[in-house]
Amino acid sequence: MAEALKIFQTTLMPSLSQTPSFHKPSFQTLSLRRTSPPIIRCTISPTSTSGEISKAAVGSKGIPWGCEIDSVENAAALEKWLRECGLPEQKMDIKKVEVGERGLVANNNIRKGEKLLFVPPSLVISADSEWSFPEAGEVLKRYDVPDWPLIATYLISEASLMKSSRWSNYISALPRQPYSLLYWTRGELDRYLEASQIRERAIERINNVTGTYNDLRARIFSKHPNLFPEEIYNMETFRWSFGILFSRLVRLPSLDGRVALVPWADMLNHSCDVETFLDYDKSTKGVVFTTDRPYQPGEQVFISYGRKSNGELLLSYGFVPRQGTNPRDSVELPFSLKKSDKCYEQKVEALKKHGLSASQCFPLQVTGWPLELMAYAYLAVSPPSMSGKFEEMAAAASNKNNTNKEIRIPELEEQAFQYILDSCESSISKYTKFLQASGSMDLDITSPKQLNRKVFLKQLAVDLCNSEQRILFRTQYILRRKLRDMRRGELKALNLFDSVSKFFK
Repeated sequence: MAEALKIFQTTLMPSLSQTPSFHKPSFQTLSLRRTSPPIIRCTISPTSTSGEISKAAVGSKGIPWGCEIDSVENAAALEKWLRECGLPEQKMDIKKVEVGERGLVANNNIRKGEKLLFVPPSLVISADSEWSFPEAGEVLKRYDVPDWPLIATYLISEASLMKSSRWSNYISALPRQPYSLLYWTRGELDRYLEASQIRERAIERINNVTGTYNDLRARIFSKHPNLFPEEIYNMETFRWSFGILFSRLVRLPSLDGRVALVPWADMLNHSCDVETFLDYDKSTKGVVFTTDRPYQPGEQVFISYGRKSNGELLLSYGFVPRQGTNPRDSVELPFSLKKSDKCYEQKVEALKKHGLSASQCFPLQVTGWPLELMAYAYLAVSPPSMSGKFEEMAAAASNKNNTNKEIRIPELEEQAFQYILDSCESSISKYTKFLQASGSMDLDITSPKQLNRKVFLKQLAVDLCNSEQRILFRTQYILRRKLRDMRRGELKALNLFDSVSKFFK
């Protein structure tokens, strides 16, 4: 059995007093999808001395900055500007590529173990970056706004300045609409991802982004309308900004875990076959990554966005790896205690003590399932006579201490396996229903642009559901074999007992 997995939830904070936990440390992220909302210019008063942004004609449709996701021209302009600002000569060029639409391609032979990029800290956006409107930054810091919403607000502030911002070349190279699940409508999530638990994660993320914006608006923006006019600091621009952060923000372990946007480095695409990631190199004083394989001229250079499942990659970055190519792939399987259980309340109480609830999701991989799931299954099928072990089972199901300690209760094993199998087969039926219906799904779209979007989203959903159902089928096969062997063993033992009994009669 594979080593026990943990459930990682990537959520925003419900209030500014909490620090969000989004990405596993060390991994660069990137968005990979396109859209084309209209460009609407906003005007900035160049003579303002108070940091006030003049009320601009920022429309309600689309973001008035950024570019098409496959725009090589904008990325080339970014590289030119970065070099003028101190970026060293690179061994990679920006080009259109098959994987990721645009990416960094080797222009020289690159050895395994070679360091690349060397982006200096002066070209990195972090919570300590200097604001073009210092008064706005001072207000946010006075309210102790955490790094994520602080950088999100900073990005909007600089973007609204257009060419007047130092970061205009970088912002112009960002996608207007990062195609993470943050940009799917509720109807699209319900229609295309009803079988997958990633839908719930997406809804939670959207709600948390909305809550974070509303918190900022109520506590800060409404009190300083000259610094944060609603025409610019609205839900649409915050959704764009957070979409950029979810898909591009990187945590640098060697800089005390500081989170930052690293221009140019975030043009690198993800590959499931590499392990290398971005970090700050103290000897060269730049953000680098070390290649874990050689590259020939013309080959696309990749990094890892982290050991993420296909669902997590779709959630943040808007793409699904080809089925069977992601060794870290997993699917979250939902479980619930039965309310008809005589010990329901007692079991719920035991779970609550360890941070769990009556309904839980556990990740499955092709190679197996976590020890925590088995402990939860034992608890779910336990009879009243085993109430003295409820606390132990709940503790093992939460595994807060990362002990990976396995508990075994032989007399409940068959029932526990059957409980997991029932949930597995229930989920398989949902995936099968969606996949069968997807072939004849009426998209009901008249606009070619809308039709392309719907076809694209549906294909992403089909790819995800196929990869997740594959894991469920494998789990189903393993469980059925275990149960068959257990029941055959019981039958064999029973037959042997009958034979012995007859012999002694």
